[in-house]
Formats: sequence, structure tokens, C-alpha cells
Amino acid sequence: MSRPDVSQLSADTIVDFLGDIFERRGAESYLGEDVTMSQHMLQGAQLAEQASAGDAIIAAALLHDIGHYTNEFPDDALEQGIDNHHDEAGAAVLAPFFPSIVTDCVRHHVAAKRYLCSTDVEYFSKLSDASVHTLNLQGGPMSEAEVAEFAKNPNLDNILRVRIWDDLGKDPAVSTPDFWHYAPILQRVVDAHTRA
Repeated sequence: MSRPDVSQLSADTIVDFLGDIFERRGAESYLGEDVTMSQHMLQGAQLAEQASAGDAIIAAALLHDIGHYTNEFPDDALEQGIDNHHDEAGAAVLAPFFPSIVTDCVRHHVAAKRYLCSTDVEYFSKLSDASVHTLNLQGGPMSEAEVAEFAKNPNLDNILRVRIWDDLGKDPAVSTPDFWHYAPILQRVVDAHTRA
């Protein structure tokens, strides 16, 4: 899978570009979970919306795993024991169009899992088997020094909220709106960012 050419994207086309990804690739399996990639990301967005989290955080919850579609690793990288660094890839694609609150939540949602495994004694027991597997590929729980450094992020609370919704967004029985329900929210976030 090759990295998309984001140089041709603009504030007017990024939302349609993301919607096209959801439509073409969203039905792909989600790393051993019982939901597809789009079901997972849409469930995260729905949880954020239900929590009245605000447009930027809803956008972050929706797009937190978009990097699975923007990296150059093979589709079965995780099965091969390779961390595909989808967090960094997703944040890099979104950065020209979305504010740092969104890109921080995307960039750090993997690190947030590692952080929570070190700081919340009950958190690890709530992870799915697939999430435990990827945790091991991603470096395992953070060290004390890593926890202290990560806690300095000014967007920490929202990063952790998106992480919790990430963990909860794996229920095959949940029905959600489709991507286009969230498109106006994304466009508002993009427009506000590009005007700033």
C-alpha cells in the first residue's frame, strides 16, 4: 500500500478524500477485532458525539486510525509482528488541515494505551486480545520516565478520552451514522483551522 499524494489536497478536498477512504476501504477487517475499520472509527466518533465532546474531538475520534490507510507497510504488518506506526502516519496526513488538538489525539492514541497501562491498574484488563497483541508490538506499558514525559502534553486529557473511545469502539452490535454524517463536522474543523 503506498502513501497517498497529499500534496494535491486542499481544505476544500480533504473531507471528500477521507470519505472516499471510508467508502473504499472501511469494510476491511480491523486487526482481529469483531468490527471493520469503519465500524470501529465511526463508533469512536459516535461515543465522542454522545459525550458532547465538541467538533475537534469528534473529528479526532473519527480519524484516530486513518493512518492504517496512509502507511507503506503491508496490510498484514501486525500479523508479521511489525508495528505499522499508523499513529504517526495518520497525524502527518491530517496536520496541514486539522489543528494540533486533532493531530495530537491521532498521533498519541497508541502512546495513550501504553500510558494508561502504566497509570491505571484496571485499564489493561479491559483491553481486547488484539489490543494486547499490538501493545506488545508498540513497546508495552510506559516506563516511569515515559509516563512523566507523556503527562506534559497539553492535550493529555483529550488524548486519553479518544483512547478510551478507541477501546470501546469494537462492538459489532452497535449501529452508527455513516461517515457523511460527520463530514460537516470535519469541514467546520478544517475551515476554522485554515482561517486561524
